[in-house]
Amino acid sequence: MSKHELAGKPAPESILANIPTLVSSFYSLRPDVTNQSQAVSFGTSGHRGSSLTNSFNQNHILAIAQAICEYRKKNEITGPLFLGMDTHALSVPAFETAIRVFAANGVKVKVDKHFGYTPTPVISHAILTYNKNRTEDLADGVVITPSHNPPEDGGFKYNMTHGGPADSKTTEIIEKRANEIIYSGLKDVLKMDYEDCLNGPHVIRYDYITPYVDDLENIINMKAISDAGVKIGVDPMGGAGIHYWKPIAEKYGLSLSLVNETVDPSFRFMTVDHDGKIRMDCSSPYAMAKLIEMKDKYDIAFGNDPDYDRHGIVTPTGGLMNPNHYLAVAIKYLFETRTDWKKDTKVGKTLVSSSMIDRVAEDAGLELCEVPVGFKWFVDGLYSGEFGFGGEESAGASFQRFDGSAWSTDKDGIILNLLAAEITAVTGKNPSQHYKEFENKFGKPVYERMDAPATKEQKNILKNLDSDSIKSDTLAGESIISKLTHAPGNGAAIGGLKVVTNNGWFAARPSGTEDIYKIYAESFKGPDHLKMIQDEAQKLIDSLF
Repeated sequence: MSKHELAGKPAPESILANIPTLVSSFYSLRPDVTNQSQAVSFGTSGHRGSSLTNSFNQNHILAIAQAICEYRKKNEITGPLFLGMDTHALSVPAFETAIRVFAANGVKVKVDKHFGYTPTPVISHAILTYNKNRTEDLADGVVITPSHNPPEDGGFKYNMTHGGPADSKTTEIIEKRANEIIYSGLKDVLKMDYEDCLNGPHVIRYDYITPYVDDLENIINMKAISDAGVKIGVDPMGGAGIHYWKPIAEKYGLSLSLVNETVDPSFRFMTVDHDGKIRMDCSSPYAMAKLIEMKDKYDIAFGNDPDYDRHGIVTPTGGLMNPNHYLAVAIKYLFETRTDWKKDTKVGKTLVSSSMIDRVAEDAGLELCEVPVGFKWFVDGLYSGEFGFGGEESAGASFQRFDGSAWSTDKDGIILNLLAAEITAVTGKNPSQHYKEFENKFGKPVYERMDAPATKEQKNILKNLDSDSIKSDTLAGESIISKLTHAPGNGAAIGGLKVVTNNGWFAARPSGTEDIYKIYAESFKGPDHLKMIQDEAQKLIDSLF
Protein backbone atom coordinates (compact mmCIF):
# COMPACT_ATOMS: atom_id res chain seq x y z
CA MET A 1 0.00 0.00 0.00
CA SER A 2 1.59 3.28 -1.14
CA LYS A 3 2.04 5.98 1.47
CA HIS A 4 1.09 9.62 0.95
CA GLU A 5 3.62 12.32 1.87
CA LEU A 6 1.30 13.59 4.61
CA ALA A 7 0.72 10.16 6.18
CA GLY A 8 1.11 10.33 9.96
CA LYS A 9 1.57 14.11 9.95
CA PRO A 10 -0.80 16.72 11.45
CA ALA A 11 -3.62 17.63 9.06
CA PRO A 12 -2.80 20.90 7.24
CA GLU A 13 -5.46 23.59 6.88
CA SER A 14 -5.58 22.97 3.12
CA ILE A 15 -7.23 19.53 3.42
CA LEU A 16 -9.82 20.40 6.09
CA ALA A 17 -13.47 20.06 5.20
CA ASN A 18 -15.46 23.25 4.68
CA ILE A 19 -18.14 22.55 7.29
CA PRO A 20 -20.58 25.36 6.33
CA THR A 21 -20.54 24.22 2.68
CA LEU A 22 -20.97 20.61 3.75
CA VAL A 23 -24.02 21.35 5.92
CA SER A 24 -25.52 23.77 3.38
CA SER A 25 -25.22 21.11 0.65
CA PHE A 26 -27.13 18.66 2.86
CA TYR A 27 -30.19 20.91 2.63
CA SER A 28 -29.77 22.57 -0.78
CA LEU A 29 -28.71 19.77 -3.15
CA ARG A 30 -31.12 17.14 -4.45
CA PRO A 31 -30.05 13.60 -5.38
CA ASP A 32 -30.90 12.01 -8.72
CA VAL A 33 -31.79 8.41 -7.81
CA THR A 34 -31.59 7.33 -11.45
CA ASN A 35 -27.84 7.90 -10.95
CA GLN A 36 -26.71 4.88 -8.92
CA SER A 37 -24.03 6.87 -7.12
CA GLN A 38 -26.72 9.21 -5.72
CA ALA A 39 -29.29 6.55 -4.77
CA VAL A 40 -29.85 5.14 -1.28
CA SER A 41 -27.48 2.19 -0.97
CA PHE A 42 -27.02 0.10 2.15
CA GLY A 43 -23.55 -1.47 2.34
CA THR A 44 -22.39 -3.93 5.00
CA SER A 45 -23.84 -1.60 7.62
CA GLY A 46 -26.07 1.26 6.49
CA HIS A 47 -26.18 4.03 3.89
CA ARG A 48 -23.09 6.21 3.56
CA GLY A 49 -22.17 9.16 1.38
CA SER A 50 -21.42 12.88 1.31
CA SER A 51 -23.66 15.89 0.76
CA LEU A 52 -21.00 17.28 -1.60
CA THR A 53 -21.51 14.36 -4.01
CA ASN A 54 -25.30 14.24 -3.63
CA SER A 55 -25.07 10.86 -1.90
CA PHE A 56 -26.04 11.92 1.65
CA ASN A 57 -28.59 14.73 1.61
CA GLN A 58 -31.79 15.68 3.38
CA ASN A 59 -33.89 13.80 0.82
CA HIS A 60 -32.00 10.58 1.55
CA ILE A 61 -32.68 10.87 5.29
CA LEU A 62 -36.36 11.83 4.86
CA ALA A 63 -36.85 8.78 2.63
CA ILE A 64 -34.85 6.29 4.71
CA ALA A 65 -36.55 7.40 7.94
CA GLN A 66 -39.99 7.04 6.32
CA ALA A 67 -39.04 3.60 4.94
CA ILE A 68 -37.98 2.53 8.45
CA CYS A 69 -41.29 3.76 9.89
CA GLU A 70 -43.19 1.72 7.30
CA TYR A 71 -41.01 -1.32 8.02
CA ARG A 72 -41.71 -0.95 11.75
CA LYS A 73 -45.46 -0.72 11.13
CA LYS A 74 -45.54 -3.74 8.84
CA ASN A 75 -43.54 -5.81 11.34
CA GLU A 76 -45.52 -4.52 14.35
CA ILE A 77 -42.49 -2.96 16.07
CA THR A 78 -44.23 -0.65 18.53
CA GLY A 79 -41.59 0.08 21.20
CA PRO A 80 -39.33 3.13 21.30
CA LEU A 81 -36.62 3.80 18.74
CA PHE A 82 -33.23 4.53 20.34
CA LEU A 83 -31.55 7.22 18.22
CA GLY A 84 -27.83 7.99 18.41
CA MET A 85 -25.34 10.02 16.41
CA ASP A 86 -21.61 10.57 16.20
CA THR A 87 -19.57 13.76 15.81
CA HIS A 88 -19.40 14.01 12.00
CA ALA A 89 -20.70 17.36 10.70
CA LEU A 90 -23.58 15.76 8.79
CA SER A 91 -24.79 13.78 11.80
CA VAL A 92 -26.68 16.67 13.47
CA PRO A 93 -28.69 17.71 10.38
CA ALA A 94 -29.45 14.04 9.66
CA PHE A 95 -30.46 13.55 13.31
CA GLU A 96 -32.87 16.49 13.26
CA THR A 97 -34.30 15.45 9.87
CA ALA A 98 -34.91 11.89 11.05
CA ILE A 99 -36.65 13.08 14.23
CA ARG A 100 -39.11 15.11 12.13
CA VAL A 101 -40.14 11.95 10.26
CA PHE A 102 -40.17 9.57 13.23
CA ALA A 103 -42.31 11.92 15.34
CA ALA A 104 -44.76 12.56 12.49
CA ASN A 105 -45.20 8.80 12.14
CA GLY A 106 -45.97 8.46 15.84
CA VAL A 107 -42.69 6.75 16.74
CA LYS A 108 -41.39 7.42 20.27
CA VAL A 109 -37.73 8.39 19.84
CA LYS A 110 -35.24 8.20 22.72
CA VAL A 111 -32.43 10.71 22.29
CA ASP A 112 -29.51 11.70 24.52
CA LYS A 113 -30.91 13.94 27.27
CA HIS A 114 -28.51 16.73 26.30
CA PHE A 115 -28.95 16.06 22.55
CA GLY A 116 -25.35 14.95 22.62
CA TYR A 117 -23.49 12.08 21.00
CA THR A 118 -24.18 8.39 21.53
CA PRO A 119 -21.81 5.55 20.54
CA THR A 120 -23.08 2.70 18.35
CA PRO A 121 -22.55 0.03 21.05
CA VAL A 122 -24.51 2.10 23.59
CA ILE A 123 -27.52 2.05 21.25
CA SER A 124 -27.21 -1.73 20.89
CA HIS A 125 -26.86 -2.14 24.67
CA ALA A 126 -29.93 0.07 25.25
CA ILE A 127 -32.05 -1.94 22.80
CA LEU A 128 -31.07 -5.26 24.39
CA THR A 129 -31.61 -3.93 27.91
CA TYR A 130 -35.05 -2.58 27.04
CA ASN A 131 -36.16 -5.74 25.19
CA LYS A 132 -34.93 -8.19 27.84
CA ASN A 133 -37.83 -10.38 29.03
CA ARG A 134 -40.22 -8.61 26.63
CA THR A 135 -42.15 -10.35 23.88
CA GLU A 136 -44.09 -7.33 22.62
CA ASP A 137 -43.68 -3.56 22.34
CA LEU A 138 -40.05 -4.20 21.32
CA ALA A 139 -37.54 -1.42 20.69
CA ASP A 140 -35.11 -0.93 17.80
CA GLY A 141 -32.67 1.83 16.91
CA VAL A 142 -30.86 4.04 14.43
CA VAL A 143 -27.25 5.21 14.58
CA ILE A 144 -26.22 8.18 12.45
CA THR A 145 -22.57 7.64 11.61
CA PRO A 146 -20.22 6.92 8.70
CA SER A 147 -17.92 5.17 11.19
CA HIS A 148 -14.20 5.95 10.74
CA ASN A 149 -14.62 7.59 7.32
CA PRO A 150 -13.59 11.16 6.42
CA PRO A 151 -15.19 14.33 7.86
CA GLU A 152 -17.12 14.99 4.63
CA ASP A 153 -19.09 11.73 5.01
CA GLY A 154 -22.39 10.94 6.67
CA GLY A 155 -23.97 7.58 7.49
CA PHE A 156 -27.34 6.18 8.60
CA LYS A 157 -27.70 2.68 10.06
CA TYR A 158 -30.74 0.71 11.25
CA ASN A 159 -30.41 -1.66 14.20
CA MET A 160 -33.16 -4.25 14.66
CA THR A 161 -34.90 -5.52 17.80
CA HIS A 162 -32.00 -7.93 18.41
CA GLY A 163 -29.79 -4.87 18.90
CA GLY A 164 -27.53 -5.53 15.94
CA PRO A 165 -27.20 -4.18 12.39
CA ALA A 166 -30.12 -5.02 10.12
CA ASP A 167 -29.64 -8.14 7.97
CA SER A 168 -29.37 -7.99 4.17
CA LYS A 169 -33.03 -8.89 3.63
CA THR A 170 -34.16 -5.97 5.81
CA THR A 171 -31.76 -3.42 4.35
CA GLU A 172 -32.85 -4.39 0.83
CA ILE A 173 -36.48 -3.64 1.77
CA ILE A 174 -35.57 -0.27 3.33
CA GLU A 175 -33.21 0.67 0.49
CA LYS A 176 -35.74 -0.16 -2.24
CA ARG A 177 -38.59 1.69 -0.53
CA ALA A 178 -36.42 4.75 0.23
CA ASN A 179 -35.44 5.08 -3.43
CA GLU A 180 -39.11 4.74 -4.47
CA ILE A 181 -39.98 7.55 -2.05
CA ILE A 182 -37.30 9.87 -3.44
CA TYR A 183 -38.22 9.00 -7.04
CA SER A 184 -41.86 9.88 -6.40
CA GLY A 185 -40.94 13.29 -5.05
CA LEU A 186 -41.12 12.48 -1.31
CA LYS A 187 -44.92 12.67 -1.39
CA ASP A 188 -45.22 9.70 1.01
CA VAL A 189 -43.00 11.28 3.67
CA LEU A 190 -44.75 12.36 6.87
CA LYS A 191 -42.82 15.12 8.66
CA MET A 192 -43.29 17.76 11.35
CA ASP A 193 -41.51 20.99 12.18
CA TYR A 194 -38.50 20.21 14.35
CA GLU A 195 -39.58 22.60 17.11
CA ASP A 196 -43.00 20.91 17.29
CA CYS A 197 -41.24 17.54 17.65
CA LEU A 198 -39.28 18.78 20.65
CA ASN A 199 -42.40 20.11 22.34
CA GLY A 200 -44.48 17.04 21.55
CA PRO A 201 -44.82 13.61 23.20
CA HIS A 202 -42.66 11.60 20.80
CA VAL A 203 -39.13 12.87 21.54
CA ILE A 204 -37.99 11.43 24.87
CA ARG A 205 -34.80 12.72 26.49
CA TYR A 206 -32.91 9.73 27.87
CA ASP A 207 -29.78 9.17 29.98
CA TYR A 208 -27.69 6.81 27.86
CA ILE A 209 -24.47 7.22 29.86
CA THR A 210 -25.41 6.02 33.36
CA PRO A 211 -27.02 2.63 32.51
CA TYR A 212 -24.15 1.72 30.18
CA VAL A 213 -21.40 2.80 32.59
CA ASP A 214 -23.06 1.12 35.59
CA ASP A 215 -23.43 -2.15 33.68
CA LEU A 216 -19.74 -2.39 32.65
CA GLU A 217 -18.87 -4.32 35.82
CA ASN A 218 -20.98 -7.19 34.45
CA ILE A 219 -18.72 -7.65 31.43
CA ILE A 220 -15.28 -6.28 32.45
CA ASN A 221 -13.34 -6.95 35.67
CA MET A 222 -13.22 -3.26 36.55
CA LYS A 223 -12.09 -3.97 40.12
CA ALA A 224 -8.96 -5.75 38.87
CA ILE A 225 -8.05 -2.76 36.71
CA SER A 226 -8.56 -0.37 39.62
CA ASP A 227 -6.73 -2.55 42.18
CA ALA A 228 -3.73 -2.99 39.88
CA GLY A 229 -3.53 0.76 39.29
CA VAL A 230 -3.19 0.27 35.54
CA LYS A 231 -2.20 3.62 34.05
CA ILE A 232 -4.50 4.20 31.07
CA GLY A 233 -4.27 6.78 28.29
CA VAL A 234 -7.39 7.42 26.19
CA ASP A 235 -7.64 9.37 22.95
CA PRO A 236 -11.39 9.87 22.33
CA MET A 237 -10.39 10.99 18.79
CA GLY A 238 -13.17 13.57 18.84
CA GLY A 239 -15.77 10.82 18.82
CA ALA A 240 -19.17 9.98 20.31
CA GLY A 241 -17.71 8.48 23.50
CA ILE A 242 -16.10 11.73 24.61
CA HIS A 243 -18.42 12.08 27.65
CA TYR A 244 -18.25 8.42 28.71
CA TRP A 245 -14.65 8.09 29.91
CA LYS A 246 -14.78 10.42 32.92
CA PRO A 247 -17.89 8.71 34.40
CA ILE A 248 -16.22 5.33 33.81
CA ALA A 249 -13.02 6.46 35.55
CA GLU A 250 -14.93 8.03 38.46
CA LYS A 251 -17.29 5.12 39.09
CA TYR A 252 -14.59 2.44 39.01
CA GLY A 253 -11.62 4.38 40.40
CA LEU A 254 -9.43 4.08 37.32
CA SER A 255 -6.13 5.83 36.72
CA LEU A 256 -7.30 7.15 33.35
CA SER A 257 -6.21 10.25 31.43
CA LEU A 258 -7.82 11.79 28.35
CA VAL A 259 -5.02 12.92 26.06
CA ASN A 260 -7.30 14.99 23.81
CA GLU A 261 -10.75 16.35 24.70
CA THR A 262 -11.37 18.28 21.48
CA VAL A 263 -14.53 17.71 19.45
CA ASP A 264 -14.36 19.43 16.06
CA PRO A 265 -16.29 18.24 12.98
CA SER A 266 -13.34 19.10 10.73
CA PHE A 267 -11.22 16.68 12.83
CA ARG A 268 -8.33 19.13 12.39
CA PHE A 269 -6.54 17.57 15.37
CA MET A 270 -6.00 14.28 13.51
CA THR A 271 -2.84 13.04 11.85
CA VAL A 272 -3.39 12.12 8.21
CA ASP A 273 -4.06 8.54 7.10
CA HIS A 274 -1.96 6.51 4.64
CA ASP A 275 -3.64 7.99 1.53
CA GLY A 276 -3.50 11.67 2.48
CA LYS A 277 -7.08 11.80 3.80
CA ILE A 278 -8.30 12.58 7.29
CA ARG A 279 -9.76 9.31 8.48
CA MET A 280 -10.46 8.46 12.11
CA ASP A 281 -9.33 4.87 11.77
CA CYS A 282 -8.06 3.68 15.15
CA SER A 283 -6.42 0.65 13.51
CA SER A 284 -4.23 2.87 11.31
CA PRO A 285 -0.74 3.71 12.63
CA TYR A 286 -0.91 6.96 10.65
CA ALA A 287 -4.22 8.10 12.15
CA MET A 288 -3.04 6.99 15.60
CA ALA A 289 0.42 8.58 15.35
CA LYS A 290 -0.10 11.01 18.26
CA LEU A 291 -1.19 8.31 20.71
CA ILE A 292 1.59 5.99 19.58
CA GLU A 293 4.08 8.75 20.44
CA MET A 294 2.72 8.68 24.03
CA LYS A 295 2.91 4.89 24.44
CA ASP A 296 5.65 4.97 27.09
CA LYS A 297 3.57 7.20 29.40
CA TYR A 298 0.93 4.51 30.00
CA ASP A 299 0.62 0.81 30.81
CA ILE A 300 -2.05 0.66 28.12
CA ALA A 301 -3.52 3.30 25.80
CA PHE A 302 -6.36 3.19 23.30
CA GLY A 303 -8.53 5.12 20.87
CA ASN A 304 -11.79 4.66 19.00
CA ASP A 305 -13.36 5.75 15.74
CA PRO A 306 -16.12 8.42 15.86
CA ASP A 307 -19.02 6.06 16.65
CA TYR A 308 -16.92 3.89 18.98
CA ASP A 309 -17.62 0.55 17.33
CA ARG A 310 -13.90 -0.02 16.65
CA HIS A 311 -10.92 -0.23 18.99
CA GLY A 312 -7.24 0.66 18.71
CA ILE A 313 -4.86 -0.76 21.34
CA VAL A 314 -1.46 0.85 22.02
CA THR A 315 1.08 -0.82 24.32
CA PRO A 316 4.48 0.42 25.52
CA THR A 317 6.18 -2.72 24.17
CA GLY A 318 4.44 -3.01 20.80
CA GLY A 319 2.95 0.34 19.82
CA LEU A 320 -0.35 0.06 17.93
CA MET A 321 -1.45 -3.57 17.81
CA ASN A 322 -2.59 -5.07 14.54
CA PRO A 323 -6.33 -5.77 15.09
CA ASN A 324 -5.86 -9.42 14.14
CA HIS A 325 -3.20 -9.82 16.82
CA TYR A 326 -5.38 -8.30 19.52
CA LEU A 327 -8.40 -10.42 18.58
CA ALA A 328 -6.33 -13.58 19.03
CA VAL A 329 -5.15 -12.43 22.49
CA ALA A 330 -8.66 -11.37 23.54
CA ILE A 331 -10.15 -14.73 22.52
CA LYS A 332 -7.58 -16.78 24.45
CA TYR A 333 -7.97 -14.63 27.58
CA LEU A 334 -11.77 -14.47 27.53
CA PHE A 335 -12.33 -18.18 27.10
CA GLU A 336 -9.88 -18.90 29.92
CA THR A 337 -11.38 -16.44 32.40
CA ARG A 338 -15.14 -16.43 31.64
CA THR A 339 -15.82 -19.67 33.48
CA ASP A 340 -19.61 -19.24 33.49
CA TRP A 341 -19.83 -19.26 29.72
CA LYS A 342 -21.31 -22.43 28.25
CA LYS A 343 -18.68 -25.04 27.39
CA ASP A 344 -19.80 -25.26 23.76
CA THR A 345 -19.72 -21.48 23.19
CA LYS A 346 -18.11 -20.71 19.82
CA VAL A 347 -15.55 -18.21 18.56
CA GLY A 348 -16.86 -16.16 15.62
CA LYS A 349 -14.42 -14.71 13.08
CA THR A 350 -14.68 -13.29 9.58
CA LEU A 351 -12.95 -15.35 6.92
CA VAL A 352 -10.48 -12.56 6.15
CA SER A 353 -9.23 -12.46 9.74
CA SER A 354 -5.85 -13.95 10.64
CA SER A 355 -5.33 -17.71 10.78
CA MET A 356 -3.51 -17.06 14.06
CA ILE A 357 -7.03 -17.04 15.53
CA ASP A 358 -7.60 -20.54 14.09
CA ARG A 359 -4.39 -21.82 15.66
CA VAL A 360 -5.10 -20.25 19.04
CA ALA A 361 -8.67 -21.59 19.04
CA GLU A 362 -7.58 -25.10 18.03
CA ASP A 363 -4.89 -25.16 20.71
CA ALA A 364 -7.48 -24.12 23.34
CA GLY A 365 -10.01 -26.70 22.13
CA LEU A 366 -12.48 -24.02 21.00
CA GLU A 367 -14.96 -24.37 18.14
CA LEU A 368 -14.42 -21.76 15.46
CA CYS A 369 -17.21 -20.40 13.26
CA GLU A 370 -15.94 -18.59 10.16
CA VAL A 371 -18.45 -16.24 8.49
CA PRO A 372 -18.43 -13.76 5.56
CA VAL A 373 -17.24 -10.16 5.96
CA GLY A 374 -19.62 -7.96 7.96
CA PHE A 375 -20.50 -7.87 11.65
CA LYS A 376 -24.14 -8.66 10.89
CA TRP A 377 -23.14 -12.32 10.57
CA PHE A 378 -22.35 -12.44 14.31
CA VAL A 379 -25.59 -10.86 15.49
CA ASP A 380 -27.76 -13.99 15.83
CA GLY A 381 -24.96 -15.97 17.52
CA LEU A 382 -24.22 -13.22 20.03
CA TYR A 383 -27.93 -12.72 20.68
CA SER A 384 -28.60 -16.42 21.30
CA GLY A 385 -25.39 -17.10 23.25
CA GLU A 386 -24.03 -19.43 20.56
CA PHE A 387 -21.01 -17.12 20.19
CA GLY A 388 -18.98 -16.04 23.20
CA PHE A 389 -17.03 -13.70 20.94
CA GLY A 390 -17.42 -12.29 17.45
CA GLY A 391 -14.68 -10.26 15.81
CA GLU A 392 -13.52 -9.00 12.44
CA GLU A 393 -10.15 -7.99 11.03
CA SER A 394 -11.12 -4.29 10.84
CA ALA A 395 -10.93 -3.87 14.64
CA GLY A 396 -14.59 -4.54 15.43
CA ALA A 397 -15.70 -7.08 18.03
CA SER A 398 -18.08 -7.83 20.87
CA PHE A 399 -18.36 -10.54 23.49
CA GLN A 400 -20.69 -11.79 26.20
CA ARG A 401 -21.22 -10.73 29.79
CA PHE A 402 -19.68 -12.77 32.62
CA ASP A 403 -22.92 -14.81 32.83
CA GLY A 404 -22.84 -15.65 29.10
CA SER A 405 -25.73 -13.40 28.08
CA ALA A 406 -25.61 -10.79 25.33
CA TRP A 407 -24.08 -7.38 26.08
CA SER A 408 -24.03 -5.81 22.62
CA THR A 409 -24.90 -7.36 19.27
CA ASP A 410 -23.02 -4.57 17.51
CA LYS A 411 -19.30 -3.87 17.63
CA ASP A 412 -18.22 -2.32 20.93
CA GLY A 413 -14.88 -0.51 20.98
CA ILE A 414 -15.28 0.54 24.61
CA ILE A 415 -15.37 -2.98 26.07
CA LEU A 416 -12.53 -4.16 23.80
CA ASN A 417 -10.39 -1.26 25.05
CA LEU A 418 -11.22 -1.92 28.70
CA LEU A 419 -10.53 -5.62 28.17
CA ALA A 420 -6.95 -4.71 27.20
CA ALA A 421 -6.63 -2.96 30.56
CA GLU A 422 -8.13 -6.01 32.33
CA ILE A 423 -5.69 -8.36 30.59
CA THR A 424 -2.80 -6.13 31.68
CA ALA A 425 -4.09 -5.97 35.26
CA VAL A 426 -4.89 -9.66 35.72
CA THR A 427 -1.91 -11.22 33.92
CA GLY A 428 0.77 -8.60 34.56
CA LYS A 429 1.50 -8.58 30.80
CA ASN A 430 0.06 -6.31 28.14
CA PRO A 431 -1.67 -7.77 25.03
CA SER A 432 1.43 -7.23 22.83
CA GLN A 433 3.47 -9.40 25.19
CA HIS A 434 0.83 -12.12 25.04
CA TYR A 435 0.85 -12.00 21.25
CA LYS A 436 4.64 -12.38 21.23
CA GLU A 437 4.15 -15.66 23.08
CA PHE A 438 1.70 -16.76 20.37
CA GLU A 439 4.32 -16.06 17.69
CA ASN A 440 6.86 -18.19 19.58
CA LYS A 441 4.36 -21.04 19.81
CA PHE A 442 2.37 -20.89 16.56
CA GLY A 443 4.59 -19.02 14.10
CA LYS A 444 4.82 -15.43 12.94
CA PRO A 445 2.25 -14.60 10.26
CA VAL A 446 2.47 -11.62 7.91
CA TYR A 447 -0.86 -10.20 6.74
CA GLU A 448 -1.76 -7.54 4.22
CA ARG A 449 -4.75 -6.17 2.35
CA MET A 450 -4.28 -4.65 -1.08
CA ASP A 451 -6.61 -3.24 -3.73
CA ALA A 452 -6.67 -3.86 -7.48
CA PRO A 453 -8.77 -2.16 -10.20
CA ALA A 454 -11.88 -3.93 -11.49
CA THR A 455 -14.77 -2.99 -13.76
CA LYS A 456 -18.39 -3.51 -12.75
CA GLU A 457 -18.53 -6.62 -14.95
CA GLN A 458 -15.34 -8.02 -13.41
CA LYS A 459 -16.69 -7.39 -9.91
CA ASN A 460 -19.83 -9.34 -10.80
CA ILE A 461 -17.72 -12.25 -12.05
CA LEU A 462 -15.82 -12.30 -8.77
CA LYS A 463 -18.97 -11.95 -6.68
CA ASN A 464 -20.65 -14.93 -8.38
CA LEU A 465 -17.69 -17.31 -8.66
CA ASP A 466 -18.01 -21.06 -8.39
CA SER A 467 -15.15 -22.82 -6.60
CA ASP A 468 -14.82 -25.17 -9.59
CA SER A 469 -13.64 -22.15 -11.61
CA ILE A 470 -10.30 -22.41 -9.79
CA LYS A 471 -8.28 -24.99 -11.70
CA SER A 472 -4.96 -24.60 -9.89
CA ASP A 473 -4.01 -27.20 -7.24
CA THR A 474 -1.19 -25.17 -5.68
CA LEU A 475 -0.63 -21.69 -4.29
CA ALA A 476 2.85 -20.25 -3.69
CA GLY A 477 4.41 -23.71 -3.74
CA GLU A 478 1.91 -25.39 -1.41
CA SER A 479 -1.03 -27.67 -2.06
CA ILE A 480 -4.41 -25.97 -1.88
CA ILE A 481 -6.52 -27.55 0.88
CA SER A 482 -9.71 -25.57 0.31
CA LYS A 483 -11.34 -23.28 -2.26
CA LEU A 484 -14.21 -21.40 -0.68
CA THR A 485 -17.02 -19.32 -2.17
CA HIS A 486 -19.24 -19.93 0.87
CA ALA A 487 -18.26 -19.44 4.51
CA PRO A 488 -17.59 -22.74 6.31
CA GLY A 489 -19.21 -21.48 9.52
CA ASN A 490 -22.68 -20.76 8.18
CA GLY A 491 -22.72 -21.67 4.49
CA ALA A 492 -23.43 -18.07 3.44
CA ALA A 493 -22.00 -16.80 0.15
CA ILE A 494 -18.86 -14.74 0.71
CA GLY A 495 -19.31 -12.68 -2.46
CA GLY A 496 -15.86 -13.67 -3.61
CA LEU A 497 -13.26 -16.38 -3.12
CA LYS A 498 -10.89 -17.72 -0.46
CA VAL A 499 -8.06 -20.14 -1.24
CA VAL A 500 -6.24 -21.85 1.64
CA THR A 501 -2.99 -23.82 2.08
CA ASN A 502 -1.34 -25.08 5.27
CA ASN A 503 0.78 -21.96 5.70
CA GLY A 504 -1.09 -19.25 3.85
CA TRP A 505 -4.27 -18.06 2.18
CA PHE A 506 -5.79 -15.29 0.14
CA ALA A 507 -9.31 -13.98 -0.18
CA ALA A 508 -10.62 -11.73 -2.95
CA ARG A 509 -13.81 -9.64 -2.72
CA PRO A 510 -15.22 -6.87 -4.92
CA SER A 511 -15.72 -3.47 -3.32
CA GLY A 512 -19.35 -2.45 -2.93
CA THR A 513 -18.65 1.24 -3.58
CA GLU A 514 -15.46 1.53 -5.68
CA ASP A 515 -14.17 0.09 -8.96
CA ILE A 516 -11.71 -2.18 -7.18
CA TYR A 517 -11.47 -5.60 -5.66
CA LYS A 518 -9.74 -6.31 -2.37
CA ILE A 519 -7.15 -9.03 -1.86
CA TYR A 520 -6.50 -10.14 1.71
CA ALA A 521 -3.52 -12.45 2.15
CA GLU A 522 -1.52 -14.04 4.94
CA SER A 523 1.56 -16.22 5.20
CA PHE A 524 3.18 -18.04 8.10
CA LYS A 525 6.39 -18.36 6.04
CA GLY A 526 7.40 -14.72 5.82
CA PRO A 527 7.14 -11.63 3.54
CA ASP A 528 8.58 -13.33 0.44
CA HIS A 529 6.00 -16.10 0.64
CA LEU A 530 3.25 -13.50 1.20
CA LYS A 531 4.38 -11.69 -1.98
CA MET A 532 4.18 -14.99 -3.89
CA ILE A 533 0.63 -15.55 -2.62
CA GLN A 534 -0.39 -12.01 -3.63
CA ASP A 535 1.17 -12.27 -7.12
CA GLU A 536 -0.40 -15.66 -7.82
CA ALA A 537 -3.74 -14.48 -6.43
CA GLN A 538 -3.80 -11.54 -8.85
CA LYS A 539 -2.86 -13.74 -11.81
CA LEU A 540 -5.54 -16.22 -10.85
CA ILE A 541 -8.20 -13.52 -10.55
CA ASP A 542 -7.07 -11.89 -13.82
CA SER A 543 -7.45 -15.23 -15.61
CA LEU A 544 -11.06 -15.44 -14.42
CA PHE A 545 -11.70 -11.96 -15.86
